[in-house]
Amino acid sequence: MGGTTQKAIAAMMFDRAASMWRRQGYAAAEDGVVGIDDAYRHCEQIMRSQARNFSYGLRLLPAPKRRALSAVYALARRIDDIADGDGPAEQRLDRLAAVPELLGGVTPARSDLVLVALLEAAGRYPIPLPAFADLVDGCAADVRGTTYATFEDLVAYCRCVAGSIGRLSLGVFGTDDVEKATPLADALGVALQITNILRDLREDRLARRVYLPAQDLERFGCSLDADADGRFSDPPERLARLVRFEAERARDWFATGMRLLPMLDARSAACTATMAGIYRCLLDRIAADPGRALAARMSLTTREKSMVAVRALVQARRGRGG
Repeated sequence: MGGTTQKAIAAMMFDRAASMWRRQGYAAAEDGVVGIDDAYRHCEQIMRSQARNFSYGLRLLPAPKRRALSAVYALARRIDDIADGDGPAEQRLDRLAAVPELLGGVTPARSDLVLVALLEAAGRYPIPLPAFADLVDGCAADVRGTTYATFEDLVAYCRCVAGSIGRLSLGVFGTDDVEKATPLADALGVALQITNILRDLREDRLARRVYLPAQDLERFGCSLDADADGRFSDPPERLARLVRFEAERARDWFATGMRLLPMLDARSAACTATMAGIYRCLLDRIAADPGRALAARMSLTTREKSMVAVRALVQARRGRGG
C-alpha cells in the first residue's frame, strides 16, 4: 500500500475518532468512567519534563486549555518517541502505523491516560485530530532516514512534524476565522522546526540524519560530513554561511506565522508568542554564532525563557486594552 493511501486512511481514522469522541467522550468523563484528573495530571507531567520550551507558554493559558494542550502534546511525544526509539526500523514503522488504530475505539483503555485525556479534550474543543496523521507520516520519514532535495521538500516535512502541532494547538486556542488562521499556525510550526534543525545539526548528523536540502548543501559547498565526535569536515566559513542562509528563511516563516496572534484571545496569543519568542531568540543566537551552534546544542536559560513569557503576556494584554 502506498504511503499516500496509508496517510489518507490514518487521517480518516483520526477523523472518525474525533467525531465519535465529541458525541460520547465528554459524557463518559462526567459519568466517571475514566479518571480524567489523573489523566490530565499525567499529560501535564510529560509536558513539564519533556517540553520545557513549550511549558513556558502553556503556563499562561487558563487551566482547561492548558490541560487540553498537554494531552495533545503527550500523544505527539509518544509518536515522536516511537520514531526515535530502539529496535529495527520496520518494527518502529509498524508501531507508528498502529497509532490511528488506538483512537478507533469507542473509548480508550482506562490504563492509557494519554488517550483518556485526549478523549476529554476532543470533546471540549474542535481539535483537528487528523493532523496527527501528518505527524505520524513525518516521523515515519525520520525512521526511513528520508533526505530532502529542495527547500520545498523540507517545508513539506516541517508541515508534517511541526505544522501539525500548530494546527492541533489552534483547535484548542480557538479563533473566529479558522480558514485564515490555519495556514498561519502551520507556518509558525515550520519556523520552529527549521530552528530545531539548525540547533540539532550536530546531534542529527551523529544519528545519521541530514535535514538541510541537498540543493542548499551544494550551493554552499558543504557535505555535513562529520567524524565520530560530531566535528564537521566542511570549512567553518561555508557552514556559517549555510546556517545563516537557513536562519533567514526561518525568520520569514516566523514573520508569516506571527500574523496569527491578533486572531487569538489574549492568553492564547501570549502562549503562542512565548513559544515563538523562545525559538526566535534561539534562532538569533544560532545565526550570530554558527560555529558555537555547530559545536554544541544551544539553549536559553530559565531566566531568559521566563522573560520572554513575561514580555509576551504584557504585550498581549496591551494589544487588547488590558
